[in-house]
Order: sequence, then C-alpha cells, then structure tokens
Amino acid sequence: MAKLHFYYGVMASSKSALLCINAYNLKRTGNKYEVLKPSTDNRDSESEIVSRIGLHTPARALPNLDDYKPKRSTQFILVDEVQFFTPKDIDKLFKIADHTKKTIFCYGLVVDSNGNMFPASERLFALNAERHEIETVCEMPGCVNSATHHLRFDMNGNVIRGGKQVEVGASQYKSVCRQHFRTIYYGQKTR
Repeated sequence: MAKLHFYYGVMASSKSALLCINAYNLKRTGNKYEVLKPSTDNRDSESEIVSRIGLHTPARALPNLDDYKPKRSTQFILVDEVQFFTPKDIDKLFKIADHTKKTIFCYGLVVDSNGNMFPASERLFALNAERHEIETVCEMPGCVNSATHHLRFDMNGNVIRGGKQVEVGASQYKSVCRQHFRTIYYGQKTR
C-alpha cells in the first residue's frame, strides 16, 4: 500500500522548496508525478509552486479535489499548501493513497496565526498521515528556539488577533516559538 506523508512546519521553513527539490529528483529519475496546489494559493503564481528562495515547479491549481483523478501512470502526487484544502479533500487523498500504488506528499502549515489548527491539517493528523516536521528557528532577535507558531501584523506592527483563517501572503507574518507567541499574542509572561 502506498503512503500519505505530511511535511509540516511554520512559514519560511522551506516546505515549498522541499517540494520543488522532490519534484526535480522525481523528474531526474524518470518517475511520473503530479504537483497540485489549492487555487487560493495565488501569492506568486497560479500555475507554479514558487519557494521564497527562488525554486519553482509547474503545478495544477484546483479549488478542491472533488473531480480530481490522478493519471494512471502517476506514481507520486505532491500537494503544496495542503492546509487550504478541506477535510473532505484530505479524505480523497487518503482514498487515493489507500487504494492505488500512488505515494502522496503533502506540504503545509498546521496552525494559523491565531494558534488554531487548519481543518485539513487536523484531518491529516486524525487519519494518521506519516508526519515529518520541518524545523526552523524563531524569527525574534536573539531567540534560538524552534518556531512553532505564526504572528500576523498590521502595517503599523500591531498583532492582528482574529480575522480570516486564510490570508495569503507572507510580508505581514513572522514565525515564532511558542514562548514568543504567548508573550506577544496573549501578553503572557514566560518563565
């Protein structure tokens, strides 16, 4: 049975770069693959995965996976920004992984900037996707802790609490450790 993998991390942890590298290696070794992304992810391109470090690969943008059928020859499916899909879409990916010989690699965030799990990511955890955390360091000056959360800021540098869960774009976000998230978002002191 093929597997479904979930590569997750905070923003700027190189998830999209890893997808691009994996697509390159699959192509180089002659494996057949498809790259998907949600159509809501139009930050840099509607037809490519574009990493912040400049790597890119062609992708098919879909609003959902209702009508998606992988090609018969496809061996691997790579899905970027998987958190923007729905739990129903995740169920479809598991069905494909469980009933075909296709291996699926999903890349995305677990929590939003309010500390809440994305429903699609929660479904990946609930159905026991093979999980791979991609770690990076907190973006607060001098901090060496692992980043686990995101903070969203307005144009004046104030933390935005609440609002839409899906807000495409990276310029107003900062990836931070749990302690800095609590201190800044909730105003709680850390030990």
